[in-house]
Amino acid sequence: MMEVAGYLGAVLMGISLGLFGGGGSILSVPILVYLFGLDAISATGLSLFIVGTTSAAGLTNYHRQGNIEWRTAALFGGASLLSVFATRRWLMPALPDPLFHMGELTVPKDTAILGLFAVVMVLAAWSMLRKRKAVPTKDAGKDQLLPLLLIGLAVGVLTGLLGAGGGFVIVPALVVIAGVEMKKAVGTSLLIISANAFIGFLGDRQVHLIDHAPLLFMFIALAIGGIFVGGLLAKRIDGNRLRPAFGWFILTMGAYIIIRELYTLS
Repeated sequence: MMEVAGYLGAVLMGISLGLFGGGGSILSVPILVYLFGLDAISATGLSLFIVGTTSAAGLTNYHRQGNIEWRTAALFGGASLLSVFATRRWLMPALPDPLFHMGELTVPKDTAILGLFAVVMVLAAWSMLRKRKAVPTKDAGKDQLLPLLLIGLAVGVLTGLLGAGGGFVIVPALVVIAGVEMKKAVGTSLLIISANAFIGFLGDRQVHLIDHAPLLFMFIALAIGGIFVGGLLAKRIDGNRLRPAFGWFILTMGAYIIIRELYTLS
């Protein structure tokens, strides 16, 4: 039953990507950990491959419509590619387990990663629930190379640690800092996410596809199917009306992870 729920979650992840242009990738790690029983390191590593593949599939329509800013993607993505590879190649294996001690409290590496992931989920939910739209600043796109590079580096570390795409950070950064129009920001974000995820996975020395091949390919096939369903729904349903509901769902999951991981420490 847990596996069935996990595969249904893969479809939901794909639908959200097709319907909203992002947000769904943040579901992959909780699904892999809590429904398929993987450890956090394996889940974040496999999530990179899943996120890369599904984002690439969702990228097709944006490329066809010319909604990708290639120069901005190269600047932002170049920085994030370096940091995501370094994070998976050297930082993750170097993290001790347990990660740290606080008096008699011992915090395992898996628990710390999932706790950080839950915080990111809460932030992602907040970005979906707020009504304010990202608006370019007065000087957007002018002399903003350094901020773009710094945010790119931070997104790469985040992606490498958590196996999540970080679209909720990338899209506002592209709009507000680089002055990219919203549709092009979403398409450019998917390109950056896809490249980051694949490079991060290639840098991973701890997780191997062959060990999880049946689960992985079924998950990806269902997620990509969900993307096309989401794309069809997007033509009939206003995604802005559904986004708050999805935001509350992500917020609830983030709160659940925090409570569950705190309980395991007690």
